[in-house]
Amino acid sequence: MKTYNKPLERFDWTLAFILLLFCMVSLFAIASAQTTGQYTINFVPSQIQWYIVGALIIAGTMYFEPEQYFKAAWWIYGGGILLLFLLFVLPESMDLVARRNNAKSWFHLPFGIGSIQPAEFMKTFFIIALARLITQHHEHYTVKTLKTDGLLLAKICGVLLVPLIFIMLQPDLGTGLVFMAITAALIIISGISWKIIAPIFIGGFVSGATLLLMALYAQDFLLKLGFKKYQFERIYSWIDPYSYASNEGMHLITSLNAIGSGELFGKGFKGREVYVAESHTDFIFTTIGEDWGFVGTSLIICLFFFLIYHLTKITLELKDPFSTYISAGIIAMITFHVFENIGMTIQLLPITGIPLPFISYGGSSLMGNMLAIGLIFSMKFHHRSTMFHASNDYE
Repeated sequence: MKTYNKPLERFDWTLAFILLLFCMVSLFAIASAQTTGQYTINFVPSQIQWYIVGALIIAGTMYFEPEQYFKAAWWIYGGGILLLFLLFVLPESMDLVARRNNAKSWFHLPFGIGSIQPAEFMKTFFIIALARLITQHHEHYTVKTLKTDGLLLAKICGVLLVPLIFIMLQPDLGTGLVFMAITAALIIISGISWKIIAPIFIGGFVSGATLLLMALYAQDFLLKLGFKKYQFERIYSWIDPYSYASNEGMHLITSLNAIGSGELFGKGFKGREVYVAESHTDFIFTTIGEDWGFVGTSLIICLFFFLIYHLTKITLELKDPFSTYISAGIIAMITFHVFENIGMTIQLLPITGIPLPFISYGGSSLMGNMLAIGLIFSMKFHHRSTMFHASNDYE
């Protein structure tokens, strides 16, 4: 295999170019989203600032080698859990915790910096911890049996349970689903026998389908179990939004109208006519659809495919298991974000509060994704020095 000795040769210029394209798309989409008059603030300069901060995060993350992340994995994970814990113990009267849409998910930073959502960073911290857990398990149990696979699955679920509880208590269903998607992906590639995971996945699918059917036909029983009426309305408005056009279904209807009105080539930059709430954040895909039509949205989807393909290519080149698991977890995280965000705007999936990676406005989301991509840059940059190392060299 060809090795690269010079720093400029080891830097991933292709990945940097992809991020530059996402930055350009993001700025144009955010600028256009503001033409509907929902906000009087210009979010474009702020997004530029967040991209600059994100570039600094990548540079800082890339400085450290994979071995150092391996050694610090549990400290990083613990730090993230502490941040999630502080959201609940710090009183809102201190003006340190911000609540949005009835979710206690943000820290309010002083000096006009704004708010930050620790769960966005916890996703990457969680991936690092799971990567170390799986790597160490395989090093300790060299002979694979159903018993050792079951033990590994229990460990993974234990590491997931702590942050998931805090996130669901906020509550933040969308972020909780991201954590479960990351976990499912790493369980699959960890080598756990399908004799164990197949029944679990099938059982989960059947349980989800059963709950959906009960929400449609047995609401009274679910209400007795503690479910709330508004949770059913979200399902109803997803399946039949026009029957709930005055409340829960309105957001989905305006989303479909905006994307559909773009037709093949769109209305052009800032040619928006359909008002969609949060069109610069979670529903920014509707802005792209209305401005640039089917062609523009297809190009954005292709850009995400190119990103995932490039990350997958890097993953296949990595030699140590720890880096491979990290890269796979990041791929799962970004893929789920894209699938869920685009899916909810076109009625393929229910609406959840998940931004479109690298395009939606938001400092926490962008910095969290940049932190994850920074790990990819680090593994690629230090690949020359780690490619012949065994995973136990991290000890």
